[in-house]
Amino acid sequence: MVHSDWGDWLPAAVADADPDGLSIWYLGCNGFVLKADDGTTLFIDPYLGTGDPPRTVRMIPVPFEPTDVREADAVLATHEHSDHVHGPSQAPILAGTDADYVGPDDSLAVAESEGWTDEWAVDDDQFREVSDGDTFEVGSLRIHVEPANDPDATHPVSYVFDHDAGTFFHGGDARPGEAFERVGAAYDIDLGVLAFGSDGQIPDKQTREPKYTKWYSDETQICEAARQLELNRLLPTHWDMWKGLTADPTTLHDHVRSHEYPRRLEIVEIGDRVDL
Repeated sequence: MVHSDWGDWLPAAVADADPDGLSIWYLGCNGFVLKADDGTTLFIDPYLGTGDPPRTVRMIPVPFEPTDVREADAVLATHEHSDHVHGPSQAPILAGTDADYVGPDDSLAVAESEGWTDEWAVDDDQFREVSDGDTFEVGSLRIHVEPANDPDATHPVSYVFDHDAGTFFHGGDARPGEAFERVGAAYDIDLGVLAFGSDGQIPDKQTREPKYTKWYSDETQICEAARQLELNRLLPTHWDMWKGLTADPTTLHDHVRSHEYPRRLEIVEIGDRVDL
C-alpha cells in the first residue's frame, strides 16, 4: 500500500492541465509524467516506495497515490531495478486506467515474478515488450527505444520521445558511453534527463555491511553524457532520492559552462513542471 505525503494535488494538476505542446512533471527519483496537447499521458519509471530501510532510505515525499491517477495511456520502464519497476507504485495505475505497461524483457519479468496480474486488476494483454531499435506511437508521441550503458542493470533501455513541440530524452540510470554517442548523432534532443548522484557507503544486500556504492553518474560523467547526447537542455535526476547518495545539482553549472553541450542546465525539484 502506498500512502501519499501530498494528497492528490499532483495527479489532479496533470489531469487538469491543457498543455500547449508537451508538458513534463518530475516525480522525484527518476520518475516523470508527460502530457501532450492531445491529452496523451505517459508515466516513466514512477516510484512511490520508501526503499528498504536502513539500506535504501527515501529522502523526498511520496507525491501521490497511484489510485489517484485519473489518466494514463502507458507506463514505461527503463530497467528492472525496484525503484523503476515496482508493483505497488505502477500496477494500480494500470488497473485504474487500462494503460499499457511498456519495457524491456527483464523489466516485464519483474512484473511477472511479483504477480501483478494476480495481485491487482491487471491483464496480460496490457504488457508490451520492447527492445533496442523499436519505434512505436502512443497518441501524438512517437517513441524510439534506444540502448543505454547502465552497468548495474541487466537490460536497460533509454527512450526518445518525438512530438511536434520538440524531442525529450529519458536515459534511465545510464552513464556515458557509445550508446549515447549514437543517440546524439541520430536525434536533435531539446530536453534530456540523466541520473546524477554521489558515491556512498550503502549496506550490502546480503551482509548488510557498508559497501562502496556508485549507482549514478558523478559531475564529470553526467556532463560527458550530455555532450555525447548533444543536449540543448540537461535535467539531472535521482540526486534527491537515497540517503548517502544525494548530490547538489547546482554544482553542475561550473562543469558545463565552458562546453557547447548542454546549452542550458534545467534544475527542478519533485513536483515541478517543465515544458517543451
